Amino acid sequence: MRTGQQYLDSLKDGRTVLLDGESVDVSDHPAFRGVAATIAELYDLSADPANGMQYDAVEIAGPANRVFSIPRTPEELAARRTAVERWAKHTHGWVGRSPDHVGTFFAAFAAHADVFADEKRDFAGNIRRYYERILAEDLYVSYAIIPPQVSRATTASGWEGDYLQVGVVRETEEGLIVRGSQMLATGAAIADEVFVTCIKPLGPDDVDFAVSFALPVDTAGLKLMCRRPYATQATSDFDYPLTSRYDEPDALVVFDDVLVPWERVFIDRDIDKLRQQFFATGAHALGNWQAQTRLTVKLQFIAAVARKVTQVNGTDRIPGVQEKLGELAALVSSVESALIAAQHTAEPSTAGMLVPGKRALYGVMGLQSETYPRVIAILRDLVGGGVLQMPSGIADMRSETTAADVERYVASPGVPSEERIKLFRLAWDIIGSEFAGRHQQYELFYAGAPFVVKGAYTYRNYGYEQQVAELDQFLAGYGVDDRTPAYAQEK
Repeated sequence: MRTGQQYLDSLKDGRTVLLDGESVDVSDHPAFRGVAATIAELYDLSADPANGMQYDAVEIAGPANRVFSIPRTPEELAARRTAVERWAKHTHGWVGRSPDHVGTFFAAFAAHADVFADEKRDFAGNIRRYYERILAEDLYVSYAIIPPQVSRATTASGWEGDYLQVGVVRETEEGLIVRGSQMLATGAAIADEVFVTCIKPLGPDDVDFAVSFALPVDTAGLKLMCRRPYATQATSDFDYPLTSRYDEPDALVVFDDVLVPWERVFIDRDIDKLRQQFFATGAHALGNWQAQTRLTVKLQFIAAVARKVTQVNGTDRIPGVQEKLGELAALVSSVESALIAAQHTAEPSTAGMLVPGKRALYGVMGLQSETYPRVIAILRDLVGGGVLQMPSGIADMRSETTAADVERYVASPGVPSEERIKLFRLAWDIIGSEFAGRHQQYELFYAGAPFVVKGAYTYRNYGYEQQVAELDQFLAGYGVDDRTPAYAQEK
């Protein structure tokens, strides 16, 4: 099993990660150092047999990380969730695209490799072999599956300018030459590889953009243009406990006529297969079940912060505060319950892979864009102005000029000043810092635009047909010529 140090060493490969107009070394840059150390800790957790995250993978006839496994029995599905939860609890849910996320998609792809079958090339074999590499090498794969926001009104073929979205420029004996860009590669700057495809529906004229492939992040001609990092602004772990540890980078992936070798191609200019890879394989459901496991842990963590704030402030006996905590508990419980329901209503696919119950899964996903902001709003209400009445940083707590006043005036009964400040600095990193703002936007669009999640996934997987059929049966059971009840006749 891969260790944390082996992971960190792998980042020293000369990859092109662009920040403030120049290429930076992610292995030692302050923007990436904290979150890379967190990912290394995840690998150390799974490498330790005592943590129960390893299993014997039949695909490689050896040990592998259970977060990448193909669940074929209820017991395997439960064990997979436990492993994913083990990683999520270490980050408290704040690393949204840890290695188990995209790795989960490839587990489903490999279980249904026939979906990728092609008459000319062995793309199905490519998928199986790539998944075996993920298992054998404990790979951290990120993905970029959304076109750049050039226009949301049209698709790539209708944009002014050639190859703004990544597409095939030409074909060679060695593979495909691709050019263009794709978003939003969360974690790619510190990952091993990036999986590139398009989940947005494409039209008949977009065939050149209907591709699916994976490349090492250090591939020549592949560039990552990162958003403004927040970790560099974190003055200390104490002042910004989340930002300093979990600021995973988001990036636009740019391809300057990059060669994608044939063995790394999974779909080659096929619009129908592009859609099928996510939905005919169960990958979308299994991948989002991993995501909801992570979100559940994150919401539980936020709820714990809210509860402790009321204890420190001495407000937890106030009925109105208890009502807020009750609403918070109801919101978090609804996500927990849907996660469990999806597990227990899982059904086997044609390939024998257990797919989490879609009704429960997509039902809770449909409310994610409302649930997360509401959870944050409740925490905001409970902390009040306390997050604003904080020292400017740990220097105020150490300086002879300010330390005494901080200790005297920024405290609560029975709670030392340092403990109160630590808690409220954490709360601010959840609701008010740039890191917090990014996470609110991130959770709003985690599974796509809310109207797509509700209108497509939630609506289509609820099962209205059966319920409407039962309603029609009831409506057909009476009519205008039926008898009038005795009590109505008396009137």
